[in-house]
Amino acid sequence: MATKIAKRDKSGSGSEAPQGPLPITQDAPRKRRRPVVMGAGLALAAVGALIAVWAVDDAGDRVSVIATAKPIPAGAVIKPSDLVIAHVSRDAALHPVPVSEKKAIIGKAAAADIPAGILVTKDSVRDNASLTQGKDVVGILAKPGQLPSRPLKPGDQVMVVYTPQGGNGGAQGAGANGKGDGKNTGPDSQPAVVTRVGDADANGARVVDVATTSGTSATLAAWAANSSASLVLKAKH
Repeated sequence: MATKIAKRDKSGSGSEAPQGPLPITQDAPRKRRRPVVMGAGLALAAVGALIAVWAVDDAGDRVSVIATAKPIPAGAVIKPSDLVIAHVSRDAALHPVPVSEKKAIIGKAAAADIPAGILVTKDSVRDNASLTQGKDVVGILAKPGQLPSRPLKPGDQVMVVYTPQGGNGGAQGAGANGKGDGKNTGPDSQPAVVTRVGDADANGARVVDVATTSGTSATLAAWAANSSASLVLKAKH
């Protein structure tokens, strides 16, 4: 005959004791802080503080100056849209024009080709009146073939050559009145300086304003009226 044997707990009771969650005591293990990690955190915080102080100090040492927003060809008149404001650190080797003097730059001519993103100095510009000071200005409508392939720009030194439509000014010299004198001296020409270049029309012709002396301006105007003026870009020495 089978006999049932009941499991007894330690108290000797025949019933099983219920198992519940263990109580949390003050003696529970705590996570220890690593001194190395704490030291690294403090070091990073110190470095961040130093960077912030340096950035504020560096920003406080910057000045607002003028720079070019786009390329400006030599001789071109400076417009407000050609300039932007740049913030640079003070440097004794640099002499950019401060923003407070921007109005003094606008209206002047570029002394040379100025690329975009360049700081503007007082040597970057010259008085625009210098090209036409004491000179007459003549507008010449030049067609393709009467201009160099390289685009002209203000300040370029050119020779205005008498080239009549009939070709009579070729081997024989053409005097100031545009008539050949019969001498084999080559076509007549007069020096001038480009002051402005207009946009090309549908046929590619454009008006080029040139400055010349009062003694030759009438001659150039007569050549231009007959479409008998060609422009030759002089070599730079």
